[in-house]
Amino acid sequence: MYRAIKDRIIIKLDILEEKGNLILEPYKFRNIGTVIGVGEDVKDVRVGEKIIFWPFHEIELPEADLAIIREKSVLGILRN
Repeated sequence: MYRAIKDRIIIKLDILEEKGNLILEPYKFRNIGTVIGVGEDVKDVRVGEKIIFWPFHEIELPEADLAIIREKSVLGILRN
């Protein structure tokens, strides 16, 4: 398992699947995910929150659905 350090955030990227008349392969909605780990310098984001972040600021980890970003790349927290 990974542990975030400093201002880094580990996220589980959302996977969306298109439905309709056409059968499409699942694809990643690249800039939304759920926080699963935060570094000690992260102040505004907590584990379990769903966030939206700048696309292409993430570094994908070996697991296909995990990525790491810096806190400054977070655009907002999504609320239900």
